[in-house]
Formats: sequence, C-alpha cells, structure tokens
Amino acid sequence: EVQLVESGGGVVQSGGSLILSCAPSGFTLDDYAIAWFRQAPGKEREGISCISTNDGTTYYADSVKGRFTISSAENTVYLQINNLKTEDTAVYYCAASELYIEYGCAEPDFGAMDYWGKGTLVTVSS
Repeated sequence: EVQLVESGGGVVQSGGSLILSCAPSGFTLDDYAIAWFRQAPGKEREGISCISTNDGTTYYADSVKGRFTISSAENTVYLQINNLKTEDTAVYYCAASELYIEYGCAEPDFGAMDYWGKGTLVTVSS
C-alpha cells in the first residue's frame, strides 16, 4: 500500500525554524518526485517546493525561496523552514508525482500528483 506520512509540524514563534519530514511507504524516491504544498486558512492549496532525486532538480516558489530548503536522505524528504513568519501558518502536505520524476521538478501542480499525505499543521505565533 502506498502511503505518505508527514511529521514535524507544531507551534513555533516567528523567526524560529522547523524541519518537516515526508516518509513514503510502498515506493522509493527513485520512482516518484516529492512535492510540498501548503494550505493556509481560507486560502487555496499552494505548491511550494519539489525534489526529484533522479535528476537532482528542485523547485521553490518565490514565496518561500531563500527560507525553505528541500532535501532527501534514506527515502525520506525533508523541508527545512527558517525564519518562520506568521504567514507560513498552514497545513503542509507532501505529495508524490511520477510525472516530475520523469521530467524533473517544476512548479508543483495539483493535477500532477499521484499520492498525498494527510498533512501536518504548522502554526507560527507572533
């Protein structure tokens, strides 16, 4: 059974840091690229980052570039978030894409994802 499990969310003060994890089961990172999305209260889900281990490509949305770092190790994908801002408060989801492992990472598109995790909540307090 294919599953994606996110962890690492929590309540953090503005300016702090977090590392989110996305652990797939039922497939390896050689088979699917992993993308991160987030959905803030009252807003649409936003694709923010992607990593494809086949060609080493990564992608960051302008809204997170310079503060977020995506990486992978031992079949787990990490999203390090530095200098957290209150506007980073959201549920963070990871998703797997067979399309992006074949063609490389791009701006994560909801329709290009094959599997989704259930999300982990990040709350940034001022």
